[in-house]
Amino acid sequence: MKLRKLGRDGPQVSALGLGCMGFSEFYASSAASDAEAIGVIQNALSLGLTFLDTADMYGPYTNEILVGKAISGRRNQVFLATKFGFLRDPANPRMRGISGKPDYVRASCEGSLKRLSVERIDLYYQHRVDRSTPIEETVGAMAELVKAGKVGGIGLSEPSVETIRKAHQVHPITAVQTEYSLWSRDPEDGVLQVCSELGIGFVPYSPLGRGFLTGRFRSIDDLDAKDFRRFSPRFQGENFAKNLATVGKVEEIAKEKNCTPAQLALAWLLAQGPHIVPIPGTTSATRLKENLAAANITLNAGDLARIAAVAPSGVAAGERYDETGMRFVNG
Repeated sequence: MKLRKLGRDGPQVSALGLGCMGFSEFYASSAASDAEAIGVIQNALSLGLTFLDTADMYGPYTNEILVGKAISGRRNQVFLATKFGFLRDPANPRMRGISGKPDYVRASCEGSLKRLSVERIDLYYQHRVDRSTPIEETVGAMAELVKAGKVGGIGLSEPSVETIRKAHQVHPITAVQTEYSLWSRDPEDGVLQVCSELGIGFVPYSPLGRGFLTGRFRSIDDLDAKDFRRFSPRFQGENFAKNLATVGKVEEIAKEKNCTPAQLALAWLLAQGPHIVPIPGTTSATRLKENLAAANITLNAGDLARIAAVAPSGVAAGERYDETGMRFVNG
């Protein structure tokens, strides 16, 4: 597996990471047992992947426990990232809130360390920016965790350019995580540029458009009744049909390159900058190998131009979240 640095002077990780959310929640149609999930994670490590991404809100809380079990005895092989910030209640799965208050930051870190069964988190993200708490206070508390040796580096998920700059003045930001793919190009409007300027790593989540860019889904009926993607604007009605047409064009280019649409989409992301490390998720060992092989695909200027022509910025039909979810981004 090829390696990359998260930012100018950041840690070295595998060129592709593994997003672990889907092992525990949200994607009901691809649910895996704990044993199967642990097997996929350990297989990823055996294949040279080092970067695992989880969060306390996945489950909620159960995903960190799962990842902790998977890396037991293999901690030295893993660059471990987790996140805090979403308030959830296991008794009320639909409840959502946001907190970046210093006391909550400290308490959340202790909870994650315990669930993961580790002494140190390599990269600790604020999952969403708490607009009611100054970012300087939140990052100040995160910096204390670094000083205490409980956290290696700190990150932000879905921040605005202004927030990134303010946060970086308090403590160096190791990485910014935002949805980014052939159909989610929001980071190109400033976030990618400020990360490059400040030497911050960039971690695209949902790099395969929540699975849509793989070409697996031809109808909304391909999704389980409880799968949250059924409620995503991009998977609904006319938007689904329009987005499927774009995927068809991506598939044509992938066929010419002798790769899968997923591999083409990941190779495109890797070509956007050396500080970019996508974290596709999968519960399938076969899909895992397919995704990791994307690191070996080279796209030339002509390939990139063709892809840009069939999947230009703004091509996706529909917002990436519902109205409530969109209020939590670009904070």
